[in-house]
Amino acid sequence: MIRIECPWCGLRSEEEFSCGGQSHIARPANPAAVSDREWAEYLYQRDNPKGLHYERWRHSYGCRQWFNVLRDTVSHEVKTVYRMTDPKPELEGNGA
Repeated sequence: MIRIECPWCGLRSEEEFSCGGQSHIARPANPAAVSDREWAEYLYQRDNPKGLHYERWRHSYGCRQWFNVLRDTVSHEVKTVYRMTDPKPELEGNGA
């Protein structure tokens, strides 16, 4: 079981949270100007790395806030948790 440190509520069990998928995906600035292929890539193409991965999580059964997590997909170890408004942390050798 994963233990996640909610930025607002503290350390909690994974069961209280919902994963929202990959984080730091930028919406096209002018959606009407992108091709169907580019729009489809924005909507459906996601990284699926073996190792460190930036993800969005929501504390569904707590404060209901969204935040970001850097998690190792092999060991499921949570490396860091940060608010949606905080800059993306760069960890040495993360390759993400």
